[in-house]
Amino acid sequence: MSKDRIGSKLQLALGNLDSLPAMPAIAQKLLALPLDTDRGEAQMLSLIEQDPQLSARIVGLANSPALGVGRKITGIRDAAMLLGLKRLKSVAIGIATMSKLTSQPAAKNFDPQDLWSHSMTIAIVMNTLAREMPRRIRPDENQIFLAGLLHDIGFMVLHHLDFQASDELHRQMRLQPKRHIHDLELELLGVTHCHIGALLARHWHLPSEIAEVVELHHSPRPGDVALANPLVALVSVAEKLLPDFGIAEHTNEEIGEDEWRELCIDPARADEISALVNELAMQVVQLPETHQVSAPAIKIPEGQGAASHRRAAPQRAPSAAGRPAGETRSPIRALLNWLGGLWR
Repeated sequence: MSKDRIGSKLQLALGNLDSLPAMPAIAQKLLALPLDTDRGEAQMLSLIEQDPQLSARIVGLANSPALGVGRKITGIRDAAMLLGLKRLKSVAIGIATMSKLTSQPAAKNFDPQDLWSHSMTIAIVMNTLAREMPRRIRPDENQIFLAGLLHDIGFMVLHHLDFQASDELHRQMRLQPKRHIHDLELELLGVTHCHIGALLARHWHLPSEIAEVVELHHSPRPGDVALANPLVALVSVAEKLLPDFGIAEHTNEEIGEDEWRELCIDPARADEISALVNELAMQVVQLPETHQVSAPAIKIPEGQGAASHRRAAPQRAPSAAGRPAGETRSPIRALLNWLGGLWR
């Protein structure tokens, strides 16, 4: 497949907004619902309860080890009490959207379910990182989960618009692991998944903060962007803590002192926070392995100096195109098995 053909076909599709995926009907309704009245709150709960799959996934999330709930959540109204109505709305929009986008068939080199696992895990890690930030600059908790789930929707738009181009991109991402994702995309497609995703986010009238996360999470950021929208920095650091997790974006770069400071987190706590991410995964080790989804373990080397701000280099997360057999059980694998149980 020629690079010229890929680029021209994709640019033609992107020029026609009608070719972009439609926002799921339930997500549209949820986005339009005001929550400042009792009627709006009741309508939201009723709308979610009418969708059995969405309800089951939200209740499953509310019961996850990551949230540390002391009692069993049995329904949407219980989940609303735990999460809060605004956060429940964001979570529902994110899950409904990803459910629709990742329902597309897998290709040889890309499985949408791998992107679902990646996005859900990044959302959970972002929530953990946000708790380490001072309250005065901490992002709106109602948007953290939505930003994590939707940050890479550009990959799914590409998969929707040009199945072959999407598959070729993911093949090249594995063949050229040292190249920055944007360099590879611009050479092959003439556009990045961040730009494609931002087009969709704005077409769907998602909050501007979410569209900015989608567009900028792989890009160098001026300081004023990080201050105005710390969600962007949160996604970037989360992906570097879990490099090549689910999809091979090759984000295993050093987390610089300036990146920790953008979040108002002391760089000397880099190793401690990396260990917190590992502990998060450990919380689900004992869950039943009902789905064979594999991923690397995260291990923090003993005696690693905080000055380097590096995580251990985990193996690349196996994707749809050939997961190795016989892998040992790992915390992250258990996390993905739990996530898979929410989704399938």
